Amino acid sequence: MTTHELPTRQEAGYQQVSFSSAGTTCDAWHFTAGSDALTTAAGRPVVVMAHGLGGTKDSGLQPFAEALAAAGLDVFAFDYRGFGTSGGSPRQRVSPTGQLADYRAAMRAAAALDGVDAHRLVLWGVSLSGGHVLAAGADRDDVAAVISLTPLVDGTSAGRHAMAHHKPTELLRSGAAAVRSRVSGLVGRAPVMMPVVGRPGEMAALSLDGCYEDYLSLAGPSWRNEIDAAVGVELGSYKPGKQADRLRCPLLVQIGDFDRSAPPQAAATAAFAGRAEVRHYPCDHFDVWPGKEWFDTTVAHQVAFLTRHLAPAD
Repeated sequence: MTTHELPTRQEAGYQQVSFSSAGTTCDAWHFTAGSDALTTAAGRPVVVMAHGLGGTKDSGLQPFAEALAAAGLDVFAFDYRGFGTSGGSPRQRVSPTGQLADYRAAMRAAAALDGVDAHRLVLWGVSLSGGHVLAAGADRDDVAAVISLTPLVDGTSAGRHAMAHHKPTELLRSGAAAVRSRVSGLVGRAPVMMPVVGRPGEMAALSLDGCYEDYLSLAGPSWRNEIDAAVGVELGSYKPGKQADRLRCPLLVQIGDFDRSAPPQAAATAAFAGRAEVRHYPCDHFDVWPGKEWFDTTVAHQVAFLTRHLAPAD
């Protein structure tokens, strides 16, 4: 892993660093722990953090990272290949397999940071990455805790959930675009693109009432409201929740009981399989983000969970 000399962002509380995933350079922010509360002789625990569907690290992750760093954890927040300030081509394509590979590469990079305890990794995910962390943490002894916030853990359940909240015509349009994009890729043509988020009635990956305003309120300068339409095909068979029972560490699952984007029932099933501590919030998918009603409570529960499980013994 290399540290860039010029783009350092110490004034913002983090350093900009890079790491390699499958030969591609990915960009990350490293927040150093603000206290020694969770430090042992082996070093500080480190949180590996990534965004959800189409998200970039500059789109709402920093307040989460700062809260965890203040509690005594280093944080390593990164962009997947093809998104944000990371390299890679094609751009704006969501591949669960590729993003999992990036997440594991970020885990290796985070474990190599100076002063970090490589055997106390914490995996943090939200929405789509809330499913990734279940798969990335399975069968590992170097993962000390996992946090899964309003997670998407089952593509099939997510499809059924979408049918309950969208008009059939909207689903047909996005489904047709997904098929066209997949076919275009097979014959070497450019993918079919669509917005990550749109207003009700528009074709977008997320188009429920309020989603457009909520997502754009978080959007950072590197975020693009564009995604390969094949995402519908990519996610259909993705079921990271089935790996929750293979976690060997404490798991916190935070569920929005009125979540219209990630099925809360599927999240609860994965939480049960992973023997998780579960927190429920009477809110929708975006209501746990900075500036929203349930952000402070959500972060407080994360800090309490990690402090309880990672604090050094007296």
